[in-house]
Amino acid sequence: MFRYTADRIPVSIVLTISLIDFIVYLLVDNAWWLAGYALLSIIPKGVICTWNHHHQHTVTFHAKFLNRILEFFYALHTGVSTNLWVLHHVQGHHRNFLDQTRDESAWKRADGQPMSALEYTLTIAGTAYYRGYKVGRKFPRLQRDFLLYLVVTLFSVTLLCWFQLVPALFIFVFPMVFSLFFTAWVTYDHHSGLDTDDAFEASYNNTNRLFNLLTGNLGYHTAHHYRQGLHWSKLPELHEEIKSRIPPALIRNSRFVLTNT
Repeated sequence: MFRYTADRIPVSIVLTISLIDFIVYLLVDNAWWLAGYALLSIIPKGVICTWNHHHQHTVTFHAKFLNRILEFFYALHTGVSTNLWVLHHVQGHHRNFLDQTRDESAWKRADGQPMSALEYTLTIAGTAYYRGYKVGRKFPRLQRDFLLYLVVTLFSVTLLCWFQLVPALFIFVFPMVFSLFFTAWVTYDHHSGLDTDDAFEASYNNTNRLFNLLTGNLGYHTAHHYRQGLHWSKLPELHEEIKSRIPPALIRNSRFVLTNT
């Protein structure tokens, strides 16, 4: 069923959180309790964003229908539906991250000046679906599934809101919006300020064990760009192979982000 056994634990955690979400949605209707639950779920759902990212690079299951089911639950946590990151991130950013005039996650403005973290967050999150759609013009099959499952997700969320509006807002809608902006905010640290044509000098890395446990080794970011299709569980080994080619200043140790020590 799983393509890589390492995915069993993170997927089980994601689906368990999904189950808890639906239990709370069905049983709790007090706005204060729902708000408290939403606040408590911010960190877990922020972490889930990284696992959705990994899945859209390298799908989790052999069976397509299982991947689509998993992507539906990922969308309810992260605000990112099927194939959005495949288009925006895999076919877009990873191909163009060395060229700020083309990068779908560019940290520079059109005039060449760097954005602040806030400006970057608002720009990337606010245009994510539009940019994904634009990239999809070159990949009709991927775009077709992107649009189809976007409609399925929107219809499902609308149905949840129609059935129980307040619980749906706190458990699904608000976290989806927050997580999309949170994803954009944390990615600002991946490449900002690194204006180079050398892929080994274009990403910050974080070797902290806790950070990489929570994010599925996303801290080995140069390795991730070097072989973007490599499963997350194999990134530490690849990092060791290419570490000598990465400037030491780009390898940090931080519990939460890539650039701070």
